[in-house]
Amino acid sequence: MTKIYENAIQEVERLYSDISDRRVITKANPQEITDHLARTYDFQGPVDLDDMVEDIAGMLRKWSVQVTHPRYFGYFNPSVRPAAVVGDILAAAFNPNLAVWSHAPAAVEMEQHLLRYFLRQFGLDPERATAHFTTGGAEANFTAVVAALTAKLPEYGDKGLAGLVQKPVIYVSQAAHDSFGKISHMTGMGRGSLRRIAVDQDYKMDIGHLEMMIENDLQQGYYPLMVTGTAGTTAAGVIDPLDELSAMSQRYELWFHVDAAWGGAAILSRRLKPFLKGIEKADSITCDAHKWLNVPMGAGMFFSAQREPCERAFRIATDYMPGSTEGVLEPYTTSVQWSRRFIGLKLFMAFAELGHGGYAKLMDHQVDMGDYLKKELTSLGWKIVVDTPFPVATFTHTKIESGQITTSEVLDAIYNRGKAWISEFVLSSKDRTLRACICSYRTQETDIDVLLEELKTVMGMD
Repeated sequence: MTKIYENAIQEVERLYSDISDRRVITKANPQEITDHLARTYDFQGPVDLDDMVEDIAGMLRKWSVQVTHPRYFGYFNPSVRPAAVVGDILAAAFNPNLAVWSHAPAAVEMEQHLLRYFLRQFGLDPERATAHFTTGGAEANFTAVVAALTAKLPEYGDKGLAGLVQKPVIYVSQAAHDSFGKISHMTGMGRGSLRRIAVDQDYKMDIGHLEMMIENDLQQGYYPLMVTGTAGTTAAGVIDPLDELSAMSQRYELWFHVDAAWGGAAILSRRLKPFLKGIEKADSITCDAHKWLNVPMGAGMFFSAQREPCERAFRIATDYMPGSTEGVLEPYTTSVQWSRRFIGLKLFMAFAELGHGGYAKLMDHQVDMGDYLKKELTSLGWKIVVDTPFPVATFTHTKIESGQITTSEVLDAIYNRGKAWISEFVLSSKDRTLRACICSYRTQETDIDVLLEELKTVMGMD
């Protein structure tokens, strides 16, 4: 077995050593992949594990967008820290189940130790608050809505939505993450309970429109339940006015949630933390470690300023689970998940290896690279569409605005060349711009220069 682990480690080392020399994207044909799988893995007999490691690593190199590449400027799939990879290996090998404290006391306490540190960074009181790891931001946002329903509508827990006198509604901006559409469906509130609030000229939630919608819902007999501010929208990195949303929530007694799946990590940076002003007033926060904190998928985090709503929302009593440990919040009774993987170990190890200051340095470097990209784009005649302190650029050109070339044509050309990967930012059905986000702490100015040259070539710019 030792050789198998060595082979796997060699593949990881190979990935780290030569990824910059490889294409970011290669063409993949579904039939080619399914044919290879049918030939190699018919499951009628065993496959040599050494051969399998080599083959699967080869498939991932050949038929995947290389999201850990320093010239992958797409969505939030980061280059991962080696310590985090080791953390995933140890979690898999020991395979602790974090459903109850008594079965995995070391694992549960390691996660809670780290989560308490983050609670303090967000300005929440660890003595009153609660936090746990999730599979990702969607689960964390779902947890927030369930906690809000439980806190604000006590009868919801036993009687369900059918037992409520007023129908609850939740408010998100038009730029908010689309997980809230699924969540409104899954909770039984219905997709019609989701209020999409307009954004202002800076693509932030329009406070005036929010207030108008709340007042209208009150007049119509609805129950305004929750407002969600986004700290780092997926497309453009916009931060909603958190302080104003907090004040609005207090005025109308709404649950105030901050979806900081991407931008929440900025709390670690002295340079970026001021942009999150108001997050300390949140009732709950979502933050994904597998975005800006450089750990493998999936590792979300949920934070609640008060424990009691989660204790009531996820309470359960069973005959077959081990008895509760005195003084401990049993994970399966205070969160969505039952059996739970040791999600937090990869972040624990990466955070311990770098320390707070080391992580902040990595993040500030990515911001520097984002600033460099925006500056160089502007100097080449591109227009930055949205202003954000985060390392993402949404940009367009007169040739795109005039219809001489479309964003789809630009992207297709760049993908065919394979040297970089960027995406789109959709302003409206007619207006589309380009988007490039610094996802890797390995990205340097030379990598950005490659992207700039690609754009110049595709656009026919001298």
